[in-house]
Amino acid sequence: MVWKASLQLHYKNTGSAERPRSGLDFLHEGPLRVLQSLYPEGERICHNVLIHPPSGIVSGDLLDIAAQLDPGTHAVITTPGATRFYKSSGDSGTQQVQVHLAEGARLEWLPLETIAYNGCNAVNRAVFRLESNAEMIGWDITAFGLPHAHAPFEHGVFQQHIEIPGSWLERARIDASDTHLLNSPLGMAGMRCMGTLFFASGSTIARERRETLLDAVRTALGQSVLMSTSGATAPNPRMICVRTLSHLVEPTLNTLRACWSALRRAGWALESNPPRIWSM
Repeated sequence: MVWKASLQLHYKNTGSAERPRSGLDFLHEGPLRVLQSLYPEGERICHNVLIHPPSGIVSGDLLDIAAQLDPGTHAVITTPGATRFYKSSGDSGTQQVQVHLAEGARLEWLPLETIAYNGCNAVNRAVFRLESNAEMIGWDITAFGLPHAHAPFEHGVFQQHIEIPGSWLERARIDASDTHLLNSPLGMAGMRCMGTLFFASGSTIARERRETLLDAVRTALGQSVLMSTSGATAPNPRMICVRTLSHLVEPTLNTLRACWSALRRAGWALESNPPRIWSM
């Protein structure tokens, strides 16, 4: 069965100037839901978990997620488990995310890993539009095949698109037959899990602050088991970008969590407060 599902999230300030509160309105169609809003850090920061009950994306499926964050709101969005692109019978399976952050809004986009199964035909697309002084921390973790199940990524195509219009465009087409890309030291060097984390702003980040953010994530990377296959840069004045490569998901996830925590503290003076679903 082909699933077409959509979810629209709208974060609004439902409090007052003295006591802001990030409330959520949402609409959904098909098997895509959002769990109850939680406020473990106070009412200004709204934590949500997106769930897709079928748990996987197959040929012809389309998951369409859109979010609007009004001025001054702050959302933390994650998932309860991996997004799985299963073997395709021909047509691509697609997940597309479109997010708009109004002035001064903050977003933490922290889905758990995406897994490209052998034989998949996958499109994973995300576009984040940031207005002046809006900021976000986001990540993407993609694993190819299932090494523990002895099911390597030997056939299939995975297409990735991550964009912040005016600041950053990341595109990749990873074909299982492209052994030069997958195995070359100039490519993925035989590793099958890649991670990207970014801190982005709708305005120029002051140089001193940018250096502080870079120092924070480089310190975190220096304490990671992936120290030799990770790095952090500032590709433009509005962004910090962290990249990792590993053989398995767990070290990538642990490394990016440490970087997320460091950026939260250095960028927003917020302590680490992992979504509760991560501990379940």
